[in-house]
Amino acid sequence: MVNISLLVLLVLAAALVAFGSFLFLYARKKFLEADRLFQDARSKRKNIQREIENEKKESLLKIKDEIYKKRSDFELEMKRERIELDRLQAKLNNKYEALDKKESNIDELRRELQQKERSLSRSEDILRANETKLKNLYNELITKLERVASMTRDDAKQTLVDTLQAEVRLSNEKWIQKVEEDAKARAKEKSIDIVTTAMQRYTSEQVTPNSSSIVQLPSDEMKGRIIGKEGRNIKALELATGMEFVIGETPEIISISGFNPIRREVAKRTLDRLISDGRINPTRIEETVQQVETELEEIIEEYGKEVALEFNLQGLNPEIITLLGKLQFRTSFSQNVLQHCKEVGIFSRMIAEELGLDGQIALRSGLLHDIGKAVTAEVEGPHAMIGADIAKRCGEDPRVVNAIAAHHQEVPFASIYAPIVVIADTISASRPGARRETLSAYIKRLEKLEEIAQQFEGVKKAFALQAGREIRVIVQEDTLDDEQAGILARNLAEKIEQEMNFPGQIKVNVIREKRAIEYAR
Repeated sequence: MVNISLLVLLVLAAALVAFGSFLFLYARKKFLEADRLFQDARSKRKNIQREIENEKKESLLKIKDEIYKKRSDFELEMKRERIELDRLQAKLNNKYEALDKKESNIDELRRELQQKERSLSRSEDILRANETKLKNLYNELITKLERVASMTRDDAKQTLVDTLQAEVRLSNEKWIQKVEEDAKARAKEKSIDIVTTAMQRYTSEQVTPNSSSIVQLPSDEMKGRIIGKEGRNIKALELATGMEFVIGETPEIISISGFNPIRREVAKRTLDRLISDGRINPTRIEETVQQVETELEEIIEEYGKEVALEFNLQGLNPEIITLLGKLQFRTSFSQNVLQHCKEVGIFSRMIAEELGLDGQIALRSGLLHDIGKAVTAEVEGPHAMIGADIAKRCGEDPRVVNAIAAHHQEVPFASIYAPIVVIADTISASRPGARRETLSAYIKRLEKLEEIAQQFEGVKKAFALQAGREIRVIVQEDTLDDEQAGILARNLAEKIEQEMNFPGQIKVNVIREKRAIEYAR
């Protein structure tokens, strides 16, 4: 029990030491000597705790001595702080005296200001009296002027206002016209400079590669093996791939015909692999087609990922990556569509950056503008609208969606990025060597389209627009009514489908309007 009591006393003594140390540290935290004393106390406290079991009585005495010493030091420090407080109090008293002097000065200034205010009040009274006199003189003058001019004050004001408005309106119109002319001239020069700079900064092959639908055979004997007994091999190929294999009289060549470019590539790779392997039978054909389809899916994904990595596209939806890869096997007028999309994206970014716009938005808009062509074999409709629906579904920026939908001007422009994509698309498609279609063939196709429209009765004029993607027909309003104009549009669309081959779709736009013109003489 004695030991326990002694231990309790020691613990209490240690607690007192800690409390005294805390007070001492708080009182002397701004002085270097306080920190040293506090460190010594903490070190001694730790030593006392380690030696408490071996030297209990001696530790207790040391703790008491240390407490006494610290109390003495604390009292000494408090005396020093009291002296410092006295000094600060004296300083504050001096400041109070200075403030009292300033207050007395302020009182003197206030009295001077009051005197000045009284002077100003007297001056204001004099001014008001003079102002009243001037108003009376002014009214008398106006009355005399009205008698001399035979015109009231309101009439004179209205006449002056009308004259000023006419002069200002004429000056504004001239100034606005001049500003518009200058702005158009500068805008034309700037646009030419931007487009030329973008074209000069980009280099590419003259003709981009495209997927071939021709398979070379090692010998004519291979044709018979491909056809098989009673044509079972060729039927199995067509059934498994969905393509038509044309075996004509041309030696050592087989043509693959089909609208779906992916299926056409599967058929071509399958046939190449069968020819290399030499084993051609329906079972082997089905196995090879499945292998090629699996490999082609991986190749398509790889193409899409390469494009995303090349342009550092963040947050691109996996569906869009797959569709970009499919564009590698799609051609438009013998131009590889994926290469064309990459060019349009680069041109769009260059033009946007020259204009101080967001280059990444322009890049995404240009790169994805023909994304709808990857699914035109499965989905009906214009590829621009199909691509816009895909981009919207995949969470693309609304500006990107509008630029895709409007790049053939089928919907209005909603932002500056839409016309930028149109310009970049035109540059990529029309640069020398980009597409194999010659100018003469292009003109003949447009003329053929207009010629078909002119064959119908009641057609006044026909114009092929948007590179042959739209035919705009103006009919004679006195010959055809609205119902007959609708029938004409359907018949014209059917005849175009029968007589022309074209990718995508052609919009038939029949316009009927009644104009009444008279002249006032």
